[in-house]
Amino acid sequence: MSVHSDRAPSPVAAVVILAAGEGKRMKSSRSKLLHEIAGHSMLSYAVTAATTVQPEHIVVVVGHLRDQVEAHLAEIAPHVLIAVQDQQLGTGDAVHAALGQLADLTGDVIVTMGDVPMLTGETLVALLEEHRARQAAVTVLTAQVPDPTGYGRILRDGDGMVSGIVEHRDADDSQLEITEINSGIYVFDAVTLRAALTEIAPMNDQGEIYLTDVLTVVRGAGRPVGALLIEDLWQTEGVNDRIQLCRMNAEVNRRILDRWMLEGVTVVDPATTWVHASVDLAPDVILLPGTSLEGATSIAAGARIGPDTTLIDVEVGESAVVTRTHGSLSVIGSGASVGPYAYLRPGTTLGAGGKIGTFVEAKNARIGAGAKAPHLSYLGDAVIGEGANIGAGVIFANYDGLRKSTSSVGAYSFVGSNSVLAAPVEVADGAYIAAGSTITGNVGPGDLAVSRSRQRNVAGWVARKRAGTKTAKAAEAAQEQEEPS
Repeated sequence: MSVHSDRAPSPVAAVVILAAGEGKRMKSSRSKLLHEIAGHSMLSYAVTAATTVQPEHIVVVVGHLRDQVEAHLAEIAPHVLIAVQDQQLGTGDAVHAALGQLADLTGDVIVTMGDVPMLTGETLVALLEEHRARQAAVTVLTAQVPDPTGYGRILRDGDGMVSGIVEHRDADDSQLEITEINSGIYVFDAVTLRAALTEIAPMNDQGEIYLTDVLTVVRGAGRPVGALLIEDLWQTEGVNDRIQLCRMNAEVNRRILDRWMLEGVTVVDPATTWVHASVDLAPDVILLPGTSLEGATSIAAGARIGPDTTLIDVEVGESAVVTRTHGSLSVIGSGASVGPYAYLRPGTTLGAGGKIGTFVEAKNARIGAGAKAPHLSYLGDAVIGEGANIGAGVIFANYDGLRKSTSSVGAYSFVGSNSVLAAPVEVADGAYIAAGSTITGNVGPGDLAVSRSRQRNVAGWVARKRAGTKTAKAAEAAQEQEEPS
């Protein structure tokens, strides 16, 4: 199969997406159509493919768990029309419900499925072009598969024309040997489709109205039925259970990684690297094993991500290094360093050349260019100026039990280890905080803030309070060594 153009000739009257099935084999309280492939719902892929052919209408037929599906569509595609199939009485009944939303429709109608996420808009374009070139009443997308179990079989006459489709459960022994299968994806002439649906009766064991019977009606009327055979079998494969969902995720991810590698991204271990379809990567990015990039994450040229790193909706600048880190809704500047074992919560912004180091958690923190928090700190609701240094164990205590407040540390200031900044406080540019201080008031430019009690040594305390212990014996030995001979 070849794709003849980047976009379909207009107009297409409608695309109908069948999304009413129960999906029992998923064994999920969530609609099957909302389970994700590469970070996006299966239904969203169907809507995206449908949009490619520029239809006048997109109709999604809902049924099982319709409230979930409708809520999702309102979020991702509020422009689509909704048709309700109250009882799952077959694909023909579902399309009939869709046509009820499209009175007096003429032109081409594409029918596709909500659970075939790898079907592309380009394939729908090619199917439409084949349909129009043959002036067919119906055109079906087909594939030759090594194991056709469960699929409807394509029946052809002596001239090789499509004469009908028989479902697997209704096929006889000779028909079960056919390996050309029906994808469930069609182009119909709208008037022909509407008329044929009125002639179909449930003539199968399940009492369902099959859309495939439309082809038999059309052929009986002497109208041509065409087919487009696709080579990429994945585009015809549906998802019915968690095993198929896993396989589909792996294949989509493989294709995503292949595309990025061809564009100059190094993926050290594709088997453990996962990248969502919406992620953007620049040339010379390096992804190390155990990396997961999700949502709207973007990685600039020369950045190094991983190993064992998950970034969700994170922007990473050029030549930054992010190691063993979990981050979401954050920005990492060019040349910055994050991790290992860092946690970036939403609202974190790290400036160019800055550092968020080992076991540092940041939340709603704006950290200036060249500023550093290398070790074991919590930066909550913090504003940290350019070139500032945050020592090990520093806590921005942002919550007083009722509200969260912001503290700031000025440019090139130094906060000593194990200090606590009890928000809200302001430490001005060029100031110092002595190690171990608890800061509750503002610190002026160039000042040194010290907030701790004076050290007091109680002589002989161990001998009196811990006599006979190993500690006491060690102290006695040390004292004997210190005594002059």
